[in-house]
Amino acid sequence: MTIFSHSTLWRGLGVAALVCATGSASALTVYTAGPGDLINELASGFEAETGIKAEVFQANTGKVMARLEAEAANPRADVVISASWDSALDLQQRGWLLDYQSPHAAKVPQLYKGPGYVAQGLSALAIAWNPASGTPRPADWKDLAQPAFAGKVNMPDPSQSGTALELLSGLQAAQGEEAVWALFGQFKDNGMAVAGANAQALNPVLQGAKAAVFGAVDYVTYAAQAKGEKVEIIFPSSATVVAARPVMILKSSKVPDEARKFVDYILSDKGQAAVAKAYLIPARTDVAAQRPGLSDIQALPPAGDAERAGREALLQRFSELFARP
Repeated sequence: MTIFSHSTLWRGLGVAALVCATGSASALTVYTAGPGDLINELASGFEAETGIKAEVFQANTGKVMARLEAEAANPRADVVISASWDSALDLQQRGWLLDYQSPHAAKVPQLYKGPGYVAQGLSALAIAWNPASGTPRPADWKDLAQPAFAGKVNMPDPSQSGTALELLSGLQAAQGEEAVWALFGQFKDNGMAVAGANAQALNPVLQGAKAAVFGAVDYVTYAAQAKGEKVEIIFPSSATVVAARPVMILKSSKVPDEARKFVDYILSDKGQAAVAKAYLIPARTDVAAQRPGLSDIQALPPAGDAERAGREALLQRFSELFARP
């Protein structure tokens, strides 16, 4: 498997601008997918503690990985934070990662770390439901195929959202191909819309134009809820995907010592408190979450090699069903 086995996910994606000012000669460069507020807080806290500036490129996972590939001949990134566990496995397999285990990683479950990567935090995929929508409160994925939800459900596009693709893949592995594609056929017939990346799928639900999101990223929805939005996060009774968000150091880094210190900071008490503040589940088991934790979520088994290898074909089948370009 190569890092770009999900080529359709990343095809045609542009590159956003760097968001931090130029730093000193010892500055490190961080490419990150995830909440902008979180990386800004981590970067400023790290500089305050160490005196080292972190220049940040923040985008979605597809754009981050596209940039890494474009710069393969002349790498710029030192640390990469992804929203897709697959990206860490692929980079490790390609030999791009520097093996490093922070002392703080001792408190991270073995499932969420490897030789050159460790989870920064975790999120789960859920149903985001607007209780003012006039629809019955859903308890499981299949409820969104009911007539009451006709034309009222959004799903993030798996070609733009790695977590949406993980959910589709995980459901097929758990429930079987026939059952899952029958369900998605019902969703299509019921008028489910495939609506861009995660925020694009959620916004119409917050605005009342749609009733629910199938496969909403929970921390994004909790953040909206904290701002006063009338939305409920429902973890399906039949289980969902828990997505670990890996942080890793590239072997090509010219400042590996600074990069190690940054990983240490992310996994420190202060760093994990910032992760919790962003409504992610902290990777360290001894740091409390500010939302339901792993024990409150019925999680699907982690993906195996065969499941990950089949995702490109899965994405193609989904695109054909929903007439995606």
